[in-house]
Amino acid sequence: MSKDFSWFNSYPKGVEHEIDPGQYQSILDILDNSINKFRDFVAFENMGKKLTYGEVDELSRHFASYLQNVAKLQKGDRIALQMPNCLQYPVVIFGALRAGLIVVNTNPLYTPREMKHQFNDSGTTAIVIVANFANHLEEIIADTAIKTVIVTELGDLLGGLKKTIVNFVVKRIKKMVPPYHLPQAVSFSKALKEGRDHAFIQPEITLKDVAFLQYTGGTTGVAKGATLSHGNICANIMQGDQWFLDTEPGNELVVTALPLYHIFALTVNGFLMFSLGAHNLLITNPRDMKAFLKELKKVKMTVFTAVNTLFNGLLHQPDFASVDFSRLKYSIGGGMAVQSAVAKQWQQVTGHPLAEGYGLSETSPLLTCNPLDGTERMGTIGLPVPSTELCIMDEQGNQLPVGEVGEICARGPQVMDGYWLRPDETKETFFGDWFRTGDIGAMDKDGFFKIVDRKKDMILVSGFNVYPNEIEDVIVSHDKVLEAAAIGVPDERTTEAVKVFIVKKDPSLTKEEVMEYCKEDLTNYKRPKHIEFVDELPKSNVGKIIRRKLREQEA
Repeated sequence: MSKDFSWFNSYPKGVEHEIDPGQYQSILDILDNSINKFRDFVAFENMGKKLTYGEVDELSRHFASYLQNVAKLQKGDRIALQMPNCLQYPVVIFGALRAGLIVVNTNPLYTPREMKHQFNDSGTTAIVIVANFANHLEEIIADTAIKTVIVTELGDLLGGLKKTIVNFVVKRIKKMVPPYHLPQAVSFSKALKEGRDHAFIQPEITLKDVAFLQYTGGTTGVAKGATLSHGNICANIMQGDQWFLDTEPGNELVVTALPLYHIFALTVNGFLMFSLGAHNLLITNPRDMKAFLKELKKVKMTVFTAVNTLFNGLLHQPDFASVDFSRLKYSIGGGMAVQSAVAKQWQQVTGHPLAEGYGLSETSPLLTCNPLDGTERMGTIGLPVPSTELCIMDEQGNQLPVGEVGEICARGPQVMDGYWLRPDETKETFFGDWFRTGDIGAMDKDGFFKIVDRKKDMILVSGFNVYPNEIEDVIVSHDKVLEAAAIGVPDERTTEAVKVFIVKKDPSLTKEEVMEYCKEDLTNYKRPKHIEFVDELPKSNVGKIIRRKLREQEA
């Protein structure tokens, strides 16, 4: 790959311009290196329970053994993970990768319809799901290829009395586990026990093998799986490692409030921090701000990553200023634009800058990040990470000069090969070997990039991609709806919110009726926050709804 690093002079001092993508054979090499170095150090903590690197190693091997010897899963089989941040998550991910499986990360809040699409599209045959959402799996499992079902309860790895108490409170007191009937299901605890009784044989895994199907809509369309190989993830781990200038292996504490099923948290908080021997504090429910702050006050964090809405939410908590920031080195925002007012307030309260990064599911995700040496440039997404090229292109794939606005395109070892079983959509997403991000931006003379708009109709809600086609398909299935069009509108809390314009079929249709209907098939962040009834929708001469005109009208 030819390199044109015109931004060399802006690189943070000490950061290498390139990495060696072939340094490791697979993600497992990185995991094993860290386990060998930091075996007795704390790897993960959740609800007061800590697991060392050695314990994660042992448990993940037991789980891999179960998948291989009892479930009889083969290398390349797809396994879905559907749970919030808890100690089981890293154990299951590492175990699945050890067994050579392809992990399909699934939002635990997905509706049955969303689950069914993802499982069938990926060809998932096994799933690990938290009991809180097993009732949704019951609804659709007969229409999927899933045969192996492992159900875990939130407290399963807390041990002893704590496990019993947490699981009892969640199930019996808070009533957060609806009844379900999955007779084929095996408990997570039983899977670990049975796996321990068999010999695990590591299959041969290379950088070319697929590690994750990370589902995304890209810039348009239905959710599809970005095929991320072991090589993609290894490269992004090494690129991130180069960017963190002042880390002390075995002496960092990272707070992981973003869900590990999100690509940002998966690679940066999960794998990168594990490679550095960090102590990882997993937050199961960051929306419970009081409980979240209570956890933050117990530790002296050195790394904090989040999306803009979470930074903003914490800053509006009266007790946040009393958190100990004395060891904080890095605060990094990703997944959505960091608002300048939030970044300024974060620095005022914590005494440390908030650096913005940029990436996509298709790029593992890290493409750019602001320097972490105090020379960050607010309002930009920073500089390309090592071995990564970014450029600005026009609609024909021609590179544009510095300062001109066009589509941000990227290439590097962290960029996916394509979408799972979708060659046509893959082809549309590349200009040769340049990945088309779908974001409109510009590069300044120092190599810093800035996003100015999104190319297509995607809506960004709290860092999650929401696609109008999906919203519209659900709403127009209502008997009283004739037509619908969804757009994103500005929202102070979530950057954007979904607004739907509806042409009624039945005059009796109400906004409340639409809201209630959406709860069946759309997870919370995809549901419309605003609804407007109209007589007609703007259309092209061939009858295609023109969302752009609705956005212009709204503006």
